Amino acid sequence: MTLTFAAPSDGAIPLHVIDRTGLDAWLESQSPEIGSWVQANGFTGALGQTLLIPGRDGAPECALAGYGKASDRARKRFPLAAAAQALPKGTYRIASGVAQEALEVEALGWLLTGYAYGRYKSQSGAKAQLVAPEGVEAARIEVLAQAEALIRDLVNTPAADMGPGELQAAAEDLAREFGASCETIAGDDLLEANLPMIHAVGRAADRAPRLIEMNWGQSGPKLTLVGKGVCFDTGGLDLKPAVAMGLMKKDMGGAANVLGLARMIMALNLPLKLRVLIPAVENSVSGNAFRPGDILTSRKGLTVEVNNTDAEGRLVLADALALADEGAPDLVISMATLTGAARVAVGADLAPFYADDDEAALALGRAAARMVDPIWRMPFHEPYEAMIEPGIADLDNAPSGGFAGSITAALFLRRFVTQSAYVHFDIYSWQRAKEPGRSKGGLGQGPRAILGALPELLKL
Repeated sequence: MTLTFAAPSDGAIPLHVIDRTGLDAWLESQSPEIGSWVQANGFTGALGQTLLIPGRDGAPECALAGYGKASDRARKRFPLAAAAQALPKGTYRIASGVAQEALEVEALGWLLTGYAYGRYKSQSGAKAQLVAPEGVEAARIEVLAQAEALIRDLVNTPAADMGPGELQAAAEDLAREFGASCETIAGDDLLEANLPMIHAVGRAADRAPRLIEMNWGQSGPKLTLVGKGVCFDTGGLDLKPAVAMGLMKKDMGGAANVLGLARMIMALNLPLKLRVLIPAVENSVSGNAFRPGDILTSRKGLTVEVNNTDAEGRLVLADALALADEGAPDLVISMATLTGAARVAVGADLAPFYADDDEAALALGRAAARMVDPIWRMPFHEPYEAMIEPGIADLDNAPSGGFAGSITAALFLRRFVTQSAYVHFDIYSWQRAKEPGRSKGGLGQGPRAILGALPELLKL
C-alpha cells in the first residue's frame, strides 16, 4: 500500500478548515450565496463535518472541513483526519484554517486515513487525496506513513501467516529494499550460538525459533533495536484462557515496531550504524515445552527460574539484549508487547518507557509531543530489584504478588544490558476501535517518538 501525497494540480479543490468558533468570521468574507448554502446544509464546523460548495458550473468551488473547538481537537490524535475520511473522492489542498505548526501532523494523519488491511478481503481507506501543504517535508511525512503501514500490516496478519519464518521474510524484504544485510540463526543452531532461552521458549512449536539480525549503515553512532517477535503466545504450559489468547497474533508487535522504525531510519538515510535483533518464536504446548519451575541459563550466564511460562517475552528478549550489549553500541532500545500491567497503568493509548538517563527521557518526551506519538516514562525502581531474585536462581521471570508487573519486567531486562545506554518500551501496538487516522487493529507505538529524539540521543 502506497500512502503518498497527490501531485500538485490546478484542479485541486481548495479546502478551508473551519474552527467551530470561527465559522461566522469566515462567512463574513464570503458571498451571500455561500452563506446560504452553508446554512442550508447545516454546516457548523463540528469536528469531522464536511461540505462541498458548488460553483456556477456545478463543480466544487471549494470544500469545508469542520475542525471543532480546541477542546475537541485535544481528544483526537489527528483532528483533520476526521474530515479527510469523510470527504468524497477527489484531490484537495489546504487553503486556510490550519496553523503552520500543525500542518505536518495533520498531513500525516490525512495520509494514514488511506490505510486499510486488505490481505483477505478487498478493502480501501479514505478516497480523498491531499496535495502536500507548503512548508512541510513531504517526503519525510510519506516515510512516516509508509512505516506505519508496514507495522500495521505485520501486526494485523494472523499467526498462521505470520510465524517466525514469515517475520524473517519481512525483515529480509526490508533489508533488500535498503541494501542492508540480514542473517538468521534458527532451530538447534541457537544452542550452538549460545542463545539458549530463545530456543527454550520456541522449541515446542512446529515452526523453528530463530534470531533475526539486520545490519545497515557504515559510519556514525551505533544504535541497536531489539524487538520481541513472539508470533503467537498460547501461554505455554501456563495456558492462557481463550479470552486472553484472542489478540495474541499481535504479540510480535515489538518486532513490527522496530522494523517500522528501521524503515524510517534507512529511508531517511540517517548517519548511524543500525543493528536490528528480533528473537522470533511461537510459545506453544507440546511434550518438549519448557515448564514452570525449570531453571534456564541465559546467554549472559544468569540463571532464570521460570515461575510462569506465559512470561516468555522477557526470556527471548534477554538473550537478544545480551547479544546486543556485547557489541557495546551507543544505545540499545527494546520494544515489546510485554505486560498487561502496563495497560493497567496507562491504558492502551500511551506507550510506557523506561530510561536511566534523565536527559534521554526528556528528549523522548519532547519528540513524542512533537511527533504525536504519546509515551510516558516509568521508573527503573531499584527497591523492586529484590522482587525478581527468587533465591534458587539469579532471576525470576514472573514474581509473585501481582504488583509492579511492568516495572519488574523492565528491571529483569535491564540486567542483560550492562555496557550500553538502554531504553525499554512496553507497548500495546493495537487500536481497539477506529479513530481518525488510526484504523482498528495493529498500530505503531513509539517509533515516531524515537525517530524524533535520535538527533539528541545519538548527537546526530
